[in-house]
Amino acid sequence: MVIQKEKKSCGQVVEEWKEFVWNPRTHQFMGRTGTSWAFILLFYLVFYGFLTAMFTLTMWVMLQTVSDHTPKYQDRLATPGLMIRPKTENLDVIVNVSDTESWDQHVQKLNKFLEPYNDSIQAQKNDVCRPGRYYEQPDNGVLNYPKRACQFNRTQLGNCSGIGDPTHYGYSTGQPCVFIKMNRVINFYAGANQSMNITCAGKRNEDAENLGHFVMFPANGHIDLMYFPYYGKKFHVNYTQPLVAVKFLNVTPNVEVNVECRINAANIATDDERDKFAGRVAFKLCINKT
Repeated sequence: MVIQKEKKSCGQVVEEWKEFVWNPRTHQFMGRTGTSWAFILLFYLVFYGFLTAMFTLTMWVMLQTVSDHTPKYQDRLATPGLMIRPKTENLDVIVNVSDTESWDQHVQKLNKFLEPYNDSIQAQKNDVCRPGRYYEQPDNGVLNYPKRACQFNRTQLGNCSGIGDPTHYGYSTGQPCVFIKMNRVINFYAGANQSMNITCAGKRNEDAENLGHFVMFPANGHIDLMYFPYYGKKFHVNYTQPLVAVKFLNVTPNVEVNVECRINAANIATDDERDKFAGRVAFKLCINKT
């Protein structure tokens, strides 16, 4: 014989729910007395308080081993890479001489990029250093902060400085300037106390033929030792990276030319095939004339 369970009315369900939330006979809230709720809240307060204290302690201990100015590990930056300006997608410098919009964006980027290199700003913020030697600023037990930086004046870039240049860094005449800079590596003594420079060439034989002649500023793509070592963003607040400008004079028009620039330094390897940017940079140059 099947016994059917009596179906509760909506009112009974509501009353049971109210009694569960607050039972006036047993003085229970949500099935527990005030004392029970107090013990539960106390347990979780102590439990999460302990976890918070443990996390805070471990973070504090870890931060004691980390410098505010120098990264603890720099394995991925053992060899500095090179980069070009103007910064473009896929490192393609494409110019249509007759189309102002095609190169004006490059000019605007270069204007902004080179503004901190203005001679007046460099004279105000940075030192005139002795060439051919590292500009070392050791702490000697006392925090030497901020570090001074050597001047790299915009006028050192010659015909690529853009100062009073009606050709807009050569982009309006099909003789563009491309700027090469070396990525910063903290406490790296680039060159191992020997002179260094940047050289550029076509990647393949046909690229070399189409690349034509070019000139570099400073002469021979020279990078002086006085701009090293770099002490980090927080220490070297006014640090100005040295640049090498390459002005391409007669690139074969309407042809994509693959260019590769390398730094020649005693302690910078440029033949690591696993890292295409280690001590070098490759980009495409195309000067369209219609």
